[in-house]
Amino acid sequence: MIVTNVLRDWPAQLSSAQVVDARAYLTDPQYSEMRGAKVFNLCRSYKYQSTGYYVSLLAEARGHKPLPSVTTMQDLKTQAIVRMVSDDLDELIQKSLAPIKSDKFTLSIYFGRNLAKRYDRLTLNLFNQFQSPLLRAQFGRAENGWQLRRISTISANEVPQPHWPFVVETAAEHFAGRRSGVKKRVRPRFDLAILHNPGDPEPPSNEKALKKFAKAAASLGIATELVTRDDYGRLAEFDALFIRDTTYVNQYTYRFSRRAASEGLVVIDDPQSIVRCTNKVYLAELLSRNKVPMPRTVVVPRENVNGLADELGLPCVLKKPDSAFSQGVVKVKDERELSEKLAAFFEESDLVLAQEFLPTTFDWRIGILDRQPLYACKYYMAQGHWQIIHQERVGRGRYGKFETLPVELAPRRAVQAALKAANLIGDGLYGVDVKESGGKFYVIEVNDNPNLDAKYEDAVLKDELYRRIMSVFLRRIEQRKAGMV
Repeated sequence: MIVTNVLRDWPAQLSSAQVVDARAYLTDPQYSEMRGAKVFNLCRSYKYQSTGYYVSLLAEARGHKPLPSVTTMQDLKTQAIVRMVSDDLDELIQKSLAPIKSDKFTLSIYFGRNLAKRYDRLTLNLFNQFQSPLLRAQFGRAENGWQLRRISTISANEVPQPHWPFVVETAAEHFAGRRSGVKKRVRPRFDLAILHNPGDPEPPSNEKALKKFAKAAASLGIATELVTRDDYGRLAEFDALFIRDTTYVNQYTYRFSRRAASEGLVVIDDPQSIVRCTNKVYLAELLSRNKVPMPRTVVVPRENVNGLADELGLPCVLKKPDSAFSQGVVKVKDERELSEKLAAFFEESDLVLAQEFLPTTFDWRIGILDRQPLYACKYYMAQGHWQIIHQERVGRGRYGKFETLPVELAPRRAVQAALKAANLIGDGLYGVDVKESGGKFYVIEVNDNPNLDAKYEDAVLKDELYRRIMSVFLRRIEQRKAGMV
């Protein structure tokens, strides 16, 4: 819904949106009883206790998705936040505004875009930070370059007449999003964003798997949309976020997770799981304190590396704390190589993880969802290599073979160890790597963003794998809407 003070403030018809005057939205029971509405608040003022303020406030109380939210209204007034955003986007601001000769510049932002395409990256980033449909940013030149001085919302009646065709076109594109082409078997009750990276050569889920997620969600009344890092500003439009992108604490996937959680969305991977799983030093401490079986492990500070070879033996394995997909994990065979690799790793982290080397032909991967085992796989080592991925090899032989089994046929102690480790992290979706050596099972790590690829992890459960995951989203969304969580 587009909410304005008077209907003529939005002089266009859109099949994807209903225009409603603010008084009707605030007082008519049909709007208060609506479920899952998305409200684009284009009122003439958002001052405290104004009509525009109450539109967003009541939209939040009704479980609708208002843009701007009351929080955004306050952020726009806070100069410290504006300065922080200006600093964060400094490089982009300088590059975008470099051709301008004057000392002041005003930039109109309509649903994340400007009439001039050259400002698209800057407008999108500002829209992501200050989520409001119509914005106006004012820049000034200082000694050290351009600075964002002020950013404010504008109402629909402040849009210059020549801009309206562009505003309507941009709004229609924004409302339409990029819905998957899956035919929905039931009317969608909820909206799920699936964050992915189309340019990732080794994504957590392949394209076919993403389509199967969408199909399973549609069968449960959940509409899905594949989103990318550029859709950060649209998170409030959804009921849930499913991250199918490689997660790191110090990049956009974590910011997506944090933002979605703060907006009240159901999130997998949740921020806590990302923090806990993506740092191997944390995992080692957590598993050790809770007596989860693991290889002999030492957290090595740069000040004390003596005696490491005697303690673990050689060869041993060194790991960067935030390594993923076998990158930043090396096997060292002698004292010289140990010293060289430690020195290289200490350039990036003050702590390094060292583990005894347990030679095996495969690793168990136990998938855990909502504190229950979901699937079991054997990931075999790449040919002639000690890991399941041979990072230096391209093409044939880069990966080892795999074997997917019913969970019931996986070793009971492997599943038990995986469950104990994953449950220490949370109740999300995890892939626990377990080694079997000498008749014993050792947890290697817990992954918060495990691979779920069509024809691989779904080889046993088939479409049921995707349905089970989407069913967890459905239950959690319903619980949250009902106020149980």
